[in-house]
Amino acid sequence: MRDDYQMADFGTELRRRRMSAGISLTAFAAAVHFTKGYLSKVETGKSRVTHELAKACDQALDAKGELLALVTDRAAARRSAGGIVGLPAGGRLFVGREAELAALTALLRDPGDGRVGVVHGMAGSGKTALAVAAARAALPAFPDGCLFFDFRGHTPGVDALSPAEGLRRLVSLLDVAPAQVPADEDGLANLVRDQLRERRVLLVLDNVRTADQVRVVIPGGTASRVLVTSRGRLPALDDAWHFPVDVLPRRDAVALLRSIAGDRDSGGDDIAGEIADYCGRLPLAVRIAAARFVAGGWTAARLRDRLADEDTRLGALDDGERSVAAAFAVSCAALPEDQRQLFGLLALHPAAAAEGASVEALAGLGAGEADRLLDRLHDAHLVVRDEDGYVEVHDLMRMFALRRVLPEIAEADRTAAVARLIEHVVGTVLAADELTEPHRFRPETGTARPSRLPFADADGALAWLGAQWPVLADLVAVAADHGLKSRCWQLAFVLRGFFFREKLFEPWIRTHRRALEAADDPGATGLILNNLGMAYVESGDAAEAIRCHRLAQERFAEAHDERGEVDALSSLAWARLYDGEPEPALAELRQVLEVYRRTGRTRNVVIALRGIAYAYSELGRHDEAVASAGEANDLAQLPVDKAMSANCLAWMCFRAGRADDAGRGYAAAAEIADQAGSDYERARALLGLGNVAAARGDRVAAARWWAEAAEYRVTLDPAVLGEARIWLASRD
Repeated sequence: MRDDYQMADFGTELRRRRMSAGISLTAFAAAVHFTKGYLSKVETGKSRVTHELAKACDQALDAKGELLALVTDRAAARRSAGGIVGLPAGGRLFVGREAELAALTALLRDPGDGRVGVVHGMAGSGKTALAVAAARAALPAFPDGCLFFDFRGHTPGVDALSPAEGLRRLVSLLDVAPAQVPADEDGLANLVRDQLRERRVLLVLDNVRTADQVRVVIPGGTASRVLVTSRGRLPALDDAWHFPVDVLPRRDAVALLRSIAGDRDSGGDDIAGEIADYCGRLPLAVRIAAARFVAGGWTAARLRDRLADEDTRLGALDDGERSVAAAFAVSCAALPEDQRQLFGLLALHPAAAAEGASVEALAGLGAGEADRLLDRLHDAHLVVRDEDGYVEVHDLMRMFALRRVLPEIAEADRTAAVARLIEHVVGTVLAADELTEPHRFRPETGTARPSRLPFADADGALAWLGAQWPVLADLVAVAADHGLKSRCWQLAFVLRGFFFREKLFEPWIRTHRRALEAADDPGATGLILNNLGMAYVESGDAAEAIRCHRLAQERFAEAHDERGEVDALSSLAWARLYDGEPEPALAELRQVLEVYRRTGRTRNVVIALRGIAYAYSELGRHDEAVASAGEANDLAQLPVDKAMSANCLAWMCFRAGRADDAGRGYAAAAEIADQAGSDYERARALLGLGNVAAARGDRVAAARWWAEAAEYRVTLDPAVLGEARIWLASRD
């Protein structure tokens, strides 16, 4: 029954009882504490009856609840009949997200939580599907209905719904007589709040762009709830709780792919998983990819290959009616110029989380202005910014920025942005290398160290390098791609110390090969060739190492770099040592040792002494080997050098048949390596302790030491490590 009938019934009965009691309208107004004018409209059916008024009138006229019943009975009847449920069809293809669905449903049902919730996520993440599924699950808690409104905030080609229009659409479904609907926004808002005050309705406000669109629609002082979906985080809705929607877990993404593809072949687990990964596990992208199977003409492997190609991926995620790129374009369309420019420039950073300082350098902005722009992009779900200030862009979103937004930026501005980024990174890595390798030779780069560093000491610098090296290695290629030749080889060179320490041979060789292409003078070429040869030695390719070191000698000679020539000769001697040529290696190492002693290069003296010890050992001159290793051990200064020298001395003792000295030496090396944070040297020491135990016939202790060494999961290559050769032989 409509509210105008309810008002007429109550008003007629109120007037009859008041007149029968002989009470004037003026006196009655004073008794119930409502205005005379308002009561007159109630009695003539022109104003809605509130529960408070009905209760006051009932008490004043001693109606024993009969007047109040005219209101409450109507409300109960309306609730028992159920309100409108306007939710769109949920469909059969809502897959996964069980935990999120349960959590969101609980938030809607629990009267103790806030009245307003915001479900937000990037374009295509499945926000609406999740919100509708949760609303449907929570329906029993909302007997007065569930209403769904599309506010068209990100719908291309149409205007977003205004707050006033949203209110009008809501009022039209709340059983209000047309004559009572005010024309102005404030009047509509007041009417909505009044209508919902005694109802329990769930409002789903979908596709909202700004908080202003829906703020006036949100009712106050009511048991009703509002669930908003948006591509933005809408932080301006201060009292709302927020429910972020991320991409699907891989398993759920594969399940969604197969649920749409049906019985069609969507590939085995491996191919289906790769398709889901190339879709970024974004529900919209997965649905479009799956539609390819439904339409026919595609095999799983062919679709996988099309998606694997970055040049064709976005095109493949367009089925004519739905497009990932088009969805992203809508999100970007409303960006102001400064935000759009930063979003495009972020595509120049490698596909990994970017430090805040790197973003500032890329954008050429101070911290405050960069923070402001990043906050806006984060709010719009175009980037994700974590609590530590790292900025990440979803793979598909980054691809969109690279192909659709970055080209809008002038080439000169793009080049300048990359130059600022690389300059910042080279300065930061140099600062880290200076802390961790204070005695290492570094060519002059003319690069300033940043005023703010992400580390304060050597331990912090190592931790930073450990977290950032994949990005730093990719930036070597970025520098080369943008013609920054000097910065390319300088960055690769300065990363070598960390790569050597951690035995990261693949990125070491990859970055130096790219740097070799970029090196723009003989001296730089010699430095990179010498570093590259060291990587080949450490990874077991002595022949290639020898080739690189000989070429390095030639380039240094061409550059008249005597220091470089000596270092290349030292490296060549080490390569020969590993290639089974101890005699020439020993002669060359003695030669460079004399130069290093004369020039006061203590760290290089230590390295040469270790090489001489290995050469003596291979020649069976064990006492001389122990003596040389002992001197290296005494002179070592850096923690990792101390660990390497301690292991070298222990190995020489082992080869000399001095098991007790070897055992003590390896135990000391293990402790030093632990303090230095070198998993490689500690694992090597533990392997040596196992070898000592095996040589004594204690197989139980040997197995225990070897098992502990294996727990470090580092590669101990028998081609370059004597302890690994002994371990393999002992196992046989």
